[in-house]
Amino acid sequence: MLVITESGSAEQVITKSRFIALATACNDERAVGLALRQFASQHQNAHHLAYAFRLKAGPNGNIMQRFSDAGEPSGTAGMPILKLIEGRDLMNVCVAVIRYYGGINLGTGGLARAYGGTAKMALDVAKTDNFVEVHEVSLTIQYKQMDMLTRELMKCNGKIVRKAFNEAVDLVLSLPVRETSNFINRFKPY
Repeated sequence: MLVITESGSAEQVITKSRFIALATACNDERAVGLALRQFASQHQNAHHLAYAFRLKAGPNGNIMQRFSDAGEPSGTAGMPILKLIEGRDLMNVCVAVIRYYGGINLGTGGLARAYGGTAKMALDVAKTDNFVEVHEVSLTIQYKQMDMLTRELMKCNGKIVRKAFNEAVDLVLSLPVRETSNFINRFKPY
């Protein structure tokens, strides 16, 4: 599985209709909604905003995916985008395509090719990397352990989500699932 590390965008005109695509990383449905609202606000005069997303959801690793044809004939806009996402084995991604209608009907095949083709162009320029499943853990450490913890986090591609400096350092960490138990065992509970 792959994730997008740097968003990609593309634009093309097909039979007087203008198509603009954005492919971006989204970790949850809230992020998808935010990305779609932001994209729509940049293109307030557009006629259609079709999209598809695919997310790793829940602790048991279920995959959630959805698409919208945005008023276009069923299966002609969102489904071609979703098929691209699935075909590239992308996870935690949202791809949206805006259409400014040019006055000429493209037909169902033409619409599917236009939406899918523009989405493909955006995905082609987006940067990807391997998907690493992460989860959050809470940990309390002594102040003197903070430097070592920071170095170890960098080694395993983890990060600090929240920290509170009290009598000890209370942390919430985001760690790759495969590294979690080894990482926690390196730091004795306070």
